[in-house]
Amino acid sequence: MFDARTTCVVVVGAQWGDEGKGKLVDVLAERADFVVRYQGGANAGHTVVIGDSQFILRQIPSGILHPRVTCVVGNGVVLDPETFFSELDQLAERGIDTSGRIFVSDRTHLVLPYHKLLDAASERSQKIGTTGRGIGPAYEDKYGRRGVRVTDLRRLDCARPMLAERVERANRLLEMMGSADRASVEQHVALLERLAPRLLPVTADAGLLVYRAVREGRPVLLEGAQGSLLDVDHGTYPYVTSSNTTAGGAAVGAGIGPTLIHGVLGVVKAYTTRVGNGPLPTEAASPHG
Repeated sequence: MFDARTTCVVVVGAQWGDEGKGKLVDVLAERADFVVRYQGGANAGHTVVIGDSQFILRQIPSGILHPRVTCVVGNGVVLDPETFFSELDQLAERGIDTSGRIFVSDRTHLVLPYHKLLDAASERSQKIGTTGRGIGPAYEDKYGRRGVRVTDLRRLDCARPMLAERVERANRLLEMMGSADRASVEQHVALLERLAPRLLPVTADAGLLVYRAVREGRPVLLEGAQGSLLDVDHGTYPYVTSSNTTAGGAAVGAGIGPTLIHGVLGVVKAYTTRVGNGPLPTEAASPHG
């Protein structure tokens, strides 16, 4: 897979998700120096089985299970910091040493509690099959230029008024949608104050990190989440996710130029299933499938 001319490869799902990307990434990661997650959030998990142990990773790249692999969460990801650290803690409990091997882009946007409240309220009214993990609202804030990024944790004194504005806006939307839920500014400030000391030490200019690795000829694996038919532009809209799941989103989400990507692997499963709601042309509606 990797050779002198092919050092940066993208793995994407070619259907509606659950194609087995995690298993393939785990196999290829044995030969990689870097594994980079470039889009999505905690709404899609990769399942990897090693011996009798099963690992489900939603935010951390699958390559973390290989001791010599450095893992990067790119700027195209929306990061749920609580899920991220929960996974890190679970890995540590199971004897996986992640110190010095996991980095998060300082440009990565955060999924906060108010995003999850908005997602749940929206799903109750629209029913498009979201996971309720706040992914869509976090991407909406990103493209609306009102998101909270990892780099904002460096100046929490400046982030506080910004958070207050975001939470107030979220509460107005929740009221308009008929939800009784409300977000708290103090809850969000306390959350970021608690998480910043853990998150900032693993923060990096991820694009530069990956760029240098590719230019040095080190094997780099770009790990996609979900499937191409869930792509926000090229999927079965509106029953899609909120990011670009195709290979075209890999360069932007990892923070590198497209010419640095040397190969694309599309993963297909033998029979088609679909993650979430939406049309499935070959769906078998009979009781026997």
